Order: sequence, then structure tokens, then C-alpha cells
Amino acid sequence: MNDLAHLDESRDPLTIAEGWLQDGKEVAIATVVETWGSAPRPAGSHLVIDADGNFHGSVSGGCVEGAVVAEAADVIETGKPRMLEFGVADETAWQVGLSCGGRIKVYVERLG
Repeated sequence: MNDLAHLDESRDPLTIAEGWLQDGKEVAIATVVETWGSAPRPAGSHLVIDADGNFHGSVSGGCVEGAVVAEAADVIETGKPRMLEFGVADETAWQVGLSCGGRIKVYVERLG
């Protein structure tokens, strides 16, 4: 059981982010702060992104994560956090993959 707990911890996005920071990388974290309707990941889900575009974790899947990674690059560069919303009400909903009727709100901030 302890081996499984260690494996889970080693894949935890927050643990990954901590390691990246210790390695001197610039890091942002994206957190699902709200969901409505059908959403692939629950509130509290994390995606960590470094300045090179590497990422670990999940906030939604598909094109939403690509959009979040792109926004995170700007957050890392400027240091200014952003609140992102994705859902069917947006004209880009079909493009980012939330055509199932759900909406999510994702907060992206730089760490360190």
C-alpha cells in the first residue's frame, strides 16, 4: 500500500510543480475553481505548466488544456494571474471541446 501511495504522490501535479520550482524552472498552476453541468474534471483539479510548455495534471482534456497551456505561458511571463472560462455559451466552445453542455472556470497563476 505504501508503494501505491508513493506512486500517487509522485504523479501529483503539486508535487511535480514543487520539483520544477526546486530545479529553477518558472511554473504556473491552473486550478478548476468552478464547474457547471457536465465537466470532465471536478473543481480543485490542477494542471501545472513550466515556461517550456511542459505540463502535468488535468483541468479538462482536449483543446481546453491546450488553451490553458497557452495562457499559462503569458501568466509566467507577466506574473499576472488570469481567470479563464470555457463553455457552450462561448462561440469557441466547439473548438475547445466543451460541446457537452458544461462550463468550467480555471484560475491560472504563476508560482514562486
